[in-house]
Amino acid sequence: MRVNALANAEVGTYLNEHFCSAYQKVGTFRIVGKQKQGGNVAAYFCAQDGRVLHCVAGPVNAATMLREAKWVVETATKALADARGNGAAFKAIFRKAHAARLRTEHGLAVEPVTYDPPVDEDANSQLTYRDPSGRPLAPKLQPVPINGPDVKFRHLQETAQVRAALGAAPVADRAGRRWVLGNQGRVHMLLAAHSLQPIEKLYASIFEGILGERISTRPVEIVDPFPWRNRTPNGRVPAPAIRLPNGALKSGLTGR
Repeated sequence: MRVNALANAEVGTYLNEHFCSAYQKVGTFRIVGKQKQGGNVAAYFCAQDGRVLHCVAGPVNAATMLREAKWVVETATKALADARGNGAAFKAIFRKAHAARLRTEHGLAVEPVTYDPPVDEDANSQLTYRDPSGRPLAPKLQPVPINGPDVKFRHLQETAQVRAALGAAPVADRAGRRWVLGNQGRVHMLLAAHSLQPIEKLYASIFEGILGERISTRPVEIVDPFPWRNRTPNGRVPAPAIRLPNGALKSGLTGR
């Protein structure tokens, strides 16, 4: 997920023991010199069939990554025992667990959605994420509405930690009152309604809806910010190499 997190030996050992890791690029960014510009990342913890149990949205350190991974394993283990083979009960337990974390860690109360009614998905609907060409990608999943602050944990909304959280942004409850949630708070808010949805249905609501990134299949653009270092003997400067959609590199020479 991030060098700081995945380079940690304890994180790597735990993930290798409990998960099978994979990677897929869904956005694009530029590399100028050795610096990455733009882009973002999300780590999805999924069941064997690709349904999402949890997600870590945005860059995190090793301690956070390890804590979230352990929470998934511990919650899934308990849910399997309590559900006793009932898939609907397992899903309801996980959604209630996300609602509980939103309440105890962010001070806001929601009612988890424990049943998914049949929905006719319309690819032409405005509630659909699309790629730059207009091709439909995934539905815009709606998070559960916030009922309001939890009486016992309301003080959490007044802490600097919540307001300084990664991706902190204002959210409104049913009464129109304004609160603050970071990326992980909004992940719990979304997964209290959609945990155990297939990853292909949920990823766009995380990457675009929470992280604010545009899904794109464009290749990474590599730019040399100091082209004069490679000036040719005749004084011309090789133009920065630009990777084309077919994967080829296009370059040329420019004047002084």
